[in-house]
Amino acid sequence: MIRPIVTDPLVLSQPAEPALRRDPAARDLADTLRAHRDHCLGMAANMIGIPRAVIAFFDGGAVVVMLDPAVLRASPETYEAEEGCLSLPGTRTVRRARWVDMAWRDEKGRKRRARFTRLAAEVIQHEMDHLAGRLV
Repeated sequence: MIRPIVTDPLVLSQPAEPALRRDPAARDLADTLRAHRDHCLGMAANMIGIPRAVIAFFDGGAVVVMLDPAVLRASPETYEAEEGCLSLPGTRTVRRARWVDMAWRDEKGRKRRARFTRLAAEVIQHEMDHLAGRLV
């Protein structure tokens, strides 16, 4: 189900709770991301009013959904990026790692690990900020 985008900073600044085993937020988040594909690369569940640790993002043409994502390692080399967000007006300058090694569960509850680089790594870091309650 496509859900409305939350713009209330008080809601967005709350850290996420752990995801449910097979979290229904995953499907709604993926549906909402697809509905905004022309101007959005990733979303966190709190952006649709669900305060759980679930993110979704485009990697190539596919939507990747991560439940309880964790950064295992990040590139020591960083760069400055200008990022916008559906939930907040304008853009902000942030520092991002060039790559991130991630661990998560997929929508079926299976444990996954992978390294993400370039734009996917940047989007993941942005969504991880959302899960921590950081407004970026």
